[in-house]
Amino acid sequence: MASLSYDLTLAGLSVGGAAALTGIGLIVTHRATGVLNFAHGAIAMVCAYLLRQLTADWHWPLPLAAAVTLLLVAPGIGLLLDRAVFRPLAVLGGDPAQTLVASIGVFVLLVGGAALVWGPGARDDAPTLLSADPWVPLGAAVALAAAVGAVTRWTRLGGELRAVVDNRGLAVLFGVDADRVAAAGWAFGSFTAGLTGVLLAPYVRLDPYGMPLLVMEVVAVAVAAGMRSLPVAVAVALGLGVAQSQLTRLHPSGPLEQLLQTAGANLFVIALLVAALIMPGIGSRDALARTATARVPTPPGAWIVAAVLFLLPLGFAGPDLTTSVQVPALAVILLSLVIVTGRGGQISLGQAAYAGLGALFTALLAAGRFPGLPALPHLVALFAAVLLVAPLGLLTGWPAISRHGLALALATFAVGVGVSRFVFTQPYATSGPAPDRPAGFGGDRAYYVLELALLAGALLLVTALRRGRAGRALAAMRDHEAGAAAAGVPVPALKLTAFVTGAALAALGGGMLAMGQRAFDSGAYDPVRGLLWFAAVVVLGSDSVLGALVGAALLVGLDAGARGGVAAAVIGVLAVLVGRFPGGPYEALRTLLPRLRPRVRLTPLGASVRETLAPARGAATRQGPPRPIGQAPRPRPAKPPRHGRTRAVNVPGDVSLRVRRLGVAYQGFAALDDVSLHVPRGRITAVVGPNGAGKSTLFHCLAGALCPDSGRITLGARDITRLPAPARARLGVARTCQQPAVFPSLTVAENVLVGAEQGRAGTDRAAAHALRLLDLTDLRDHPAAALSTGALRRTELARALAGAPHTLLLDEPAAGLDGAEVAALALLLRALAADGMALLVVEHDLDLVADLADTVHVLTAGRITASGPAARLTEGHTA
Repeated sequence: MASLSYDLTLAGLSVGGAAALTGIGLIVTHRATGVLNFAHGAIAMVCAYLLRQLTADWHWPLPLAAAVTLLLVAPGIGLLLDRAVFRPLAVLGGDPAQTLVASIGVFVLLVGGAALVWGPGARDDAPTLLSADPWVPLGAAVALAAAVGAVTRWTRLGGELRAVVDNRGLAVLFGVDADRVAAAGWAFGSFTAGLTGVLLAPYVRLDPYGMPLLVMEVVAVAVAAGMRSLPVAVAVALGLGVAQSQLTRLHPSGPLEQLLQTAGANLFVIALLVAALIMPGIGSRDALARTATARVPTPPGAWIVAAVLFLLPLGFAGPDLTTSVQVPALAVILLSLVIVTGRGGQISLGQAAYAGLGALFTALLAAGRFPGLPALPHLVALFAAVLLVAPLGLLTGWPAISRHGLALALATFAVGVGVSRFVFTQPYATSGPAPDRPAGFGGDRAYYVLELALLAGALLLVTALRRGRAGRALAAMRDHEAGAAAAGVPVPALKLTAFVTGAALAALGGGMLAMGQRAFDSGAYDPVRGLLWFAAVVVLGSDSVLGALVGAALLVGLDAGARGGVAAAVIGVLAVLVGRFPGGPYEALRTLLPRLRPRVRLTPLGASVRETLAPARGAATRQGPPRPIGQAPRPRPAKPPRHGRTRAVNVPGDVSLRVRRLGVAYQGFAALDDVSLHVPRGRITAVVGPNGAGKSTLFHCLAGALCPDSGRITLGARDITRLPAPARARLGVARTCQQPAVFPSLTVAENVLVGAEQGRAGTDRAAAHALRLLDLTDLRDHPAAALSTGALRRTELARALAGAPHTLLLDEPAAGLDGAEVAALALLLRALAADGMALLVVEHDLDLVADLADTVHVLTAGRITASGPAARLTEGHTA
């Protein structure tokens, strides 16, 4: 028994050592570049394939092949990625959305390229680089961790690395070459990926899909270490490896046997789920797909072309028609990502799991093998599977409430991997459930007609969710989550709705795919497929219904008409380039076509003829280029409304805002200490104070973005201390933000409509009145992204007023405005107060405060040190 425990411990240390290598590489790359390298496993796979190619096919000596693979090719891949992909993104601003999509694009590109070069099948002749002694990978991991620690602590490069990690911008200002640090991080990270791949290849399945996913499962090691601590990463990896090995000793009888065996074989997956769903996430910044916010106009006639292409297979026969059956089903799956990622702006890397569950449940329900339910007709089974899978969307929707960016990406990826490992590998799934097609639709052509009908229904649902009130609320949440909450959008409920709807659509598409193929193939719903589908939707326009249709046809058509892996390679290339062209291929084509057109010089006579045939165009040319929207000519200042025209809502009773003994502390530091104030209706109250006095903290508490540690906030007789921002907006408390919180993908009118629909008014008339009040009628149809700062301020204020609030909170409303705009703003605020609205202004412009406020509170070091009339308190005070 002791010998068995020792042997299992050694085996576990071997597995843990390989996992530790992956964790070390991911942490070093992330610390040096800020990028969580989703392509780490794909690099490991490519290096393992290359070593096998050099030794088994080209008969190179193993030492020479290993040296070339690990010391030249692997670091070279990292340097190439840094130079060609991620450094240009850093120059453009280092948007986390672009780096995430590019990283996934590299993963998909390498997987597709490996399938093209080496074929999709598994290889079992990978060379053994080092001995099978379990101490070898453990020693390699410990040695690498010690070497990195020594370099970090005692070398100049290590000091530069620490500086870049702490504050990249400040490090650059002090002369640190951040690009050199990033290149070193990428080279080292790729080296560890290659080392992991060649060490694992002899003992696991070497194929383009299996190994990358296996390596990515152990990302839990790096996440558990907070993407920072190498000793913690090594300890976690070794602990999980030994525990997974020791679990093989247990052989309980009964239903727990299969569960324990599955858990024992997938302990790293369990750790990934725990790390991604329970532990604090990495990456607090949003990682929304940039293409989601890009307004890409649909080319003329595109829908006619799409309809013709989708109807064309009805004239096919034989294998061509059989292959075409997959396209509508996959289109429905991609439409689920249009809702979740494109319109809702949420990262979802686990849609393949919901598609697979839809396929599996459809098969089990049709066969009468689903627990507690009888056998159902196939079409009924399909819709029943959709209803069963839809609530499971909460698995990814619930973490999305509090997670963003990389944390949300990891959480959704972990769910996809967990479902694949713990559901699709079970006996009831692998025993071959084979759903048939519905009665009357057995033939390929008849079934294709049924798929087109289901696709049309899905299109109608997605179109309805992208338009109108729901569509504007989703777009607002996508563009600016805090601004959407301030406007009254119920962000948590909306996120859950998006994920549940996305899960239902993915399940529908998965069931359609399974019935079309008359089999449930778990490999068709592998997590790698989920990454491919996500990348395809993002690069083709994540908020474009047409992009989902094109993506489905592209994915199926390329792989059917050529060797497997072409589709992944093409999508990977497009995803890598998405940082250069945020609008996707359409934007790239529009950018490149003018450069490709031949330049023809006209004679004077030809120019005269062109002027005659196109007088309007000639006049526009003579007048010069169009002026920027919202900048020139200068928008007219908002005219002071007459008393009563602001339409403040008259609310019976006292609904004034009161703060009593408010306290907020950060890590023992008191940001607010015993703060009390009153914001009465019909008056303007101001809060002033130096930077760091606690003004922003107080404002966030009043707006509902922050919950205080002590004290109470009341609105009339109601305690709203713990009420979130959307609920306060619906009660009549509106706010503006220090930085204009507008929704750039919506027009000015749509921005204001969000406030009207989510606030107390809920009518288009209120939105139109707010547009007139802020003199925005001429700009109503312009995208908010094209506005000047003054127009942005007015748009945000119009959105707040469109909800007919009785209390308005303004955070530095004059920031970025010129003198005329500040004067117009002051006139408007006085008119609002005269109509009975309560206004609280946090402002640095003391001249505006002295001229505007009725009561001023001076906040210093978290405490109100003086209160009284504006003229007395602002005189001589320096903010």
